[in-house]
Amino acid sequence: MKTAAVIFDMDGVIFDSERMYIECYKEIADKYHVDNVEEVCYKCVGVTSEKTVRILKDYYGEDFPVDEYYAEAGKIFKEKYEKNGLPMKPGVRELLSFLKENGIKTALASSTKTEVVKTELGDAGILGFFDEIVGGDMVQRSKPDPDIFLKAAEALGLSPEEVMVIEDSFNGIRAAYAAGMKAVMVPDLLQPDEEIRSKAYRVEKSLLDVRDYLSTGIAAAGL
Repeated sequence: MKTAAVIFDMDGVIFDSERMYIECYKEIADKYHVDNVEEVCYKCVGVTSEKTVRILKDYYGEDFPVDEYYAEAGKIFKEKYEKNGLPMKPGVRELLSFLKENGIKTALASSTKTEVVKTELGDAGILGFFDEIVGGDMVQRSKPDPDIFLKAAEALGLSPEEVMVIEDSFNGIRAAYAAGMKAVMVPDLLQPDEEIRSKAYRVEKSLLDVRDYLSTGIAAAGL
């Protein structure tokens, strides 16, 4: 079935924000006497805030001041954001422009709160490319449950079979697969393992490669 829409995750797909967060956590690692920050952060990619807290406490101890650590890292992140904005992943504008030119609908489905999503996309000058925005506060269950992608497809007026999802996290791919959508992984921090490869419709190196794949399909269909 023809791909009628593409749903994007945001962090790690649109923005190179996960690396930026890790750098913020590393800046204050010595102050909080933590090690292997990068390794621990990788375990937190694509999981809920509650799960992240559990991972940190399991690794650093029940007494680890997660709220303080989060708050200080968040302050550093905000300063970097206000100064330079969020770095975008290669191929974002090219893919979004291609989709718009070819009449393929787009949505953004992120675990981040809706208003934050709109602000970050707006600051980057790409909010107008998206037909629908679904934030994590609009669904009860987070990824790997499929709710957020199903809600986005419903908002677009499409069946799951007509939708492609672009994700970078394991839970994102699991959610798209559970939704019955074509799950395309564009790896960011994590490379797909055997399970994720079995659930992914495709694994592409970049958003430009996704554009080229879709372009080939459109050319083959004579559209």
